[in-house]
Amino acid sequence: MEKKDFANALAQAKKDSPKRNFTQSVELIVNFKNLDLKQPNQQVDLYVKLPHNRGRKTKIGALVGAELIAQAKSACDVAISQDQFAATASDKRKLKKMANDVDYFLAQANIMTDVAKHFGRILGPKGKMPNPKAGCVIPPNANIKAAIDRLTDTVRVAAKTQLSAKILVGKENQPDTEIVDNMHTIYTNVLHAVPQEANNIKNVLIKLTMGKPVHVGATVEEAKK
Repeated sequence: MEKKDFANALAQAKKDSPKRNFTQSVELIVNFKNLDLKQPNQQVDLYVKLPHNRGRKTKIGALVGAELIAQAKSACDVAISQDQFAATASDKRKLKKMANDVDYFLAQANIMTDVAKHFGRILGPKGKMPNPKAGCVIPPNANIKAAIDRLTDTVRVAAKTQLSAKILVGKENQPDTEIVDNMHTIYTNVLHAVPQEANNIKNVLIKLTMGKPVHVGATVEEAKK
């Protein structure tokens, strides 16, 4: 699919969605086929750096030791030092709220065992544990600002338990060209991440928060099926 296919579908999604008294998000949905998700090597799990922001700030948390806490407090939205892990983890309500609010957690590599011990039960099920694939596990001499720059406008595309991935790609008041660029970038990366490329993509949909899904690259007749 080309950018024009995404542009046409986005225009249709906006046309079909009634005006709301809030700014709606734009979501890309990729549905897969011919993948056995019981096989780890057929699961989809990748991180994609987008060319444009998504109309919202990427929030970064840090779980670090004494070596990095000063940097983390200066650069991150949330910074927790190792000596505060136990106290932070004991407040389950506060920890769950933090896990929902923060997009990515950075963690210092040499204390990952302690991070997993205190935060794994909450962050793990939410897919928020620091992930080396995303560059979230960093050495004790890391430049945290550089790590944050890599994560800004980075999205995770994951299909590990069901044959579908949903990704926030922008806000309806952003320029359409930016949203289209973001969607096409995700699609291209996903296409090269699955073993049979296009043969593993069932369909691609676009929807606004309160709108109906619109098929990308489908004719009106096909979209009704």
